[in-house]
Amino acid sequence: MQSTDWPDEHSKMLRELHARGQSYAEIARALNAQFGTAYTRNATLGRGKRMGLVVSAAQKPAWRSEPRAMSAAAGAGRRGPDAGNRLVAAPPAAKPAVRLRCVGISPRLLSLDQLEPGDCHYPYGGDRDGDPITFCGHPSQPGSCYCAPHFELTRDPEALVDRPAGRPTLRLVRAM
Repeated sequence: MQSTDWPDEHSKMLRELHARGQSYAEIARALNAQFGTAYTRNATLGRGKRMGLVVSAAQKPAWRSEPRAMSAAAGAGRRGPDAGNRLVAAPPAAKPAVRLRCVGISPRLLSLDQLEPGDCHYPYGGDRDGDPITFCGHPSQPGSCYCAPHFELTRDPEALVDRPAGRPTLRLVRAM
């Protein structure tokens, strides 16, 4: 990546070639040939924008006004002589509906300092700035920080659990 501080000669030549209607790719090739640099099309385009140069109508790509010829296989299912001249928007791909999982429990909505050691720590709120975060607060199941409904909600229903949930056994390997 090159510095954004171009030498004055390079900027002057870019401005002149742009005024002649050359494309940014052509300008990059001319600058590289003249000064032995390695400017890319995007580098010259970025420099041109920083210099306030705009893309003129002559530099914009010419869009086709007539439709392209179609192969026999592509046009086999067409009806009518003008069927190939119409543009038809493709329908958007249907996204599968997101199926939300929820539990039928009314949370106590306790703040963090109100939670007791055996209470459910499932969070509620905090979605927007300034929105307080509260917690479920119902009794948690043994070996978990969630109540039974929230424990099931946080687990993937398709995943098979090989071992029961519980606290891991920690072992001291080496004392320092």
